[in-house]
Amino acid sequence: MTVNTPHDVHGAVQPAATDARTARAALTRLMEPSDLPGMALVRAAGPVEALALIRSAASSSATMEREMTAILAASGVPRWPGLADALTRWRPRLADLAPERDLAMIHRLGGGLVIPEDAAWPAALADLELAEPLALWMRGTTPVIPGQQRCIAVVGSRDSTSYGANVTGEMAAGLVQRGFTVVSGGAYGIDAQAHRGALSAAQAGVVPTIAVMAGGLDRYYPSGNEDLLRTIAAGGVMVAEVPPGTNPTRYRFLQRNRLIAAFCAVTVVVEARWRSGSLSTAHHADALSRSVGAVPGSVYSANSAGCHRLLREGSAVCVTDAADVAELAGAPGTNVTAEVEGPPAVHDGLSVEDLLLLDALPLRSATTVEKLCTVAGLGAVAVLAGLGRLELLGLAQRSNGAWKRAD
Repeated sequence: MTVNTPHDVHGAVQPAATDARTARAALTRLMEPSDLPGMALVRAAGPVEALALIRSAASSSATMEREMTAILAASGVPRWPGLADALTRWRPRLADLAPERDLAMIHRLGGGLVIPEDAAWPAALADLELAEPLALWMRGTTPVIPGQQRCIAVVGSRDSTSYGANVTGEMAAGLVQRGFTVVSGGAYGIDAQAHRGALSAAQAGVVPTIAVMAGGLDRYYPSGNEDLLRTIAAGGVMVAEVPPGTNPTRYRFLQRNRLIAAFCAVTVVVEARWRSGSLSTAHHADALSRSVGAVPGSVYSANSAGCHRLLREGSAVCVTDAADVAELAGAPGTNVTAEVEGPPAVHDGLSVEDLLLLDALPLRSATTVEKLCTVAGLGAVAVLAGLGRLELLGLAQRSNGAWKRAD
């Protein structure tokens, strides 16, 4: 990726997106992940004008503040300190701003910056609504994120047991053999074993694993996983929403968990202590109407207490192997051959709109028509008509005015 002529992840020149790409690169350095006032500013003004306002000498803008307040209120943020306060937070970082340098660096590392204006932008991130990232810094031989239905998150404790490591490795390898991409956080323990298991089963045509990082992609962190992360960069994909040179912090670790959950159809927690950080990924997934699986362990093991908690609270279903997870993702009996040949025969003949709607229907808890409109990207009339067709085919079922995939 050159400095003056940005490319998308496939190397295609996109002159029309030049300003937006550079502006978003700059904004990822000025704003922390999930900085909702910042996201509201970009949504109201666009990335170029948002950056221009921050760079200007203006102390605030009454018109812009009203627009941002309306956007934040619609997203469940009824009160905020105001635009002047936000500008005070962002402007101290202007001295370190060099988006052209950051873009040049990620290009030298063999990666690029993907922005919402790109065709390669993951559609699943729209479910994060206002917390959708400003951009994604990516690194890898083929830095493309597969669709949500092909991605499975496998997360867990950093201090994993041999039981957890074995289950994780076998599960991750089995998922890749079924054509899925394993997503995790690049950390010690379960995360690392998930990446290793996925890489061990790498096959042509499948991105084996994606590591979602809390810091800049110019640095392999944690250092003890450097060899593993180098292998992921060579054979999979590394992703971050912060620019090169950014240090990982606790806040950024917690925020990256929402990305892991959003990318994937299913999040599996293999081992987790009672207050493990990996549980936040499961909670994000549940909030996004994604399926959550938990692997049971010994009742005497503190490392499985978090998994048992998820199962007891009903926010996760019990899974023990790759076949269970694939079924939870909506692919019962899936194998490599079936993935190549296409979806199960019951889906044959469905229109594109009905396929989108079927993919959007959750397996466990029922959801509303409004949510299905958002997830499927269809209008209310199309969703209602499609639900009727799917119900007649036995693929959808209604429950108290809400909808889910048929059992």
